[in-house]
Amino acid sequence: MAGASPCVKYSMFVFNFVFLLCGILILSIAIWIRASKDGQGAINSGDNGANSHSSVNMLIAVGAITVVMSFLACYGALKENRCMLLLFFIGLFPILLMQLTAGILAAKLKPETQRALKATLRESAQLLSNNEEGRKFQKTMVTFQKEFKCCGLISGPADWGSNFEEAYESCKCSNPSDSCITYTGRYVYKQTCEPVIRASVSNHLDVVIGLSFGLAAVEVLGMVFSMILICQIEKR
Repeated sequence: MAGASPCVKYSMFVFNFVFLLCGILILSIAIWIRASKDGQGAINSGDNGANSHSSVNMLIAVGAITVVMSFLACYGALKENRCMLLLFFIGLFPILLMQLTAGILAAKLKPETQRALKATLRESAQLLSNNEEGRKFQKTMVTFQKEFKCCGLISGPADWGSNFEEAYESCKCSNPSDSCITYTGRYVYKQTCEPVIRASVSNHLDVVIGLSFGLAAVEVLGMVFSMILICQIEKR
């Protein structure tokens, strides 16, 4: 009897070979960062060393899983190996469920996340005028203001209180226009940083949602290919 359809077989192979290359790339970069001296210096610098280590470890896990799953699919498709294709299908199913869950949760919790972020930013605004507790946050805000051309968090330059002189250069509006206001006789950016931060978080959530559902659709396609191949192999 005829074997599996060449079209489905090689489509499955090419489809997963691309994922195999992506997995190898992710795994190689993550291992290099974890093992090299330069990489160690980068992830150990600053106050987020632990988080950086976790992120790199997660990348290694993602890369390893991608390589294994893609190899099973590629080899199973070329050799028409029912066992490997079945392992690929079974292994991909929980990953698909997790990604769909992540996408649904991100979409469902997006309004709540925005509300919590708004409340957090209102509390953080008080740190701009607090020299005892807010020094680190103030330095971060100065950099942020320079980059995104905004001033203050909630009430604009008034959020800085007596620290405004230190933050003035980052709030300074060089070309007076509709985007500027005057504060203590000087031009500063009219826009506060709160909407900029909220928009950035919203965009990142949209990316997470899009990737979750986009990858889920690709994985469903891979599962369909594998199941078609399994059925064709069984009919031989």
